[in-house]
Amino acid sequence: MEIIDLKKLIRFYPDKIGRDMLSDKPEMRIALMCLEPGQELKPHKAPMRLLMYCVEGRGTFIVGDEEIEADEKTCILCDPMVPHGFKAKESRLVVMAVVTPAE
Repeated sequence: MEIIDLKKLIRFYPDKIGRDMLSDKPEMRIALMCLEPGQELKPHKAPMRLLMYCVEGRGTFIVGDEEIEADEKTCILCDPMVPHGFKAKESRLVVMAVVTPAE
């Protein structure tokens, strides 16, 4: 068993996105990203399934051609090879990404 206390891992930086790999196993990777207002993870593609979970704040999530405004406790799922990213607007944004193999 493994317990991850997100409250202790949230870190913001004025000049870059805070990124921490919380778990890196073949069957599942978990990353935590902390963004100050104005920071963004530009849309990109990956060959894996992805869940983006908004832990804190509010932001714009991009999945394919769609822009989704989401706030705390919202999950957004993304299929493999679909462009995805997110941006913090007026507030800080904390996103936990869970990535699993496509097959």
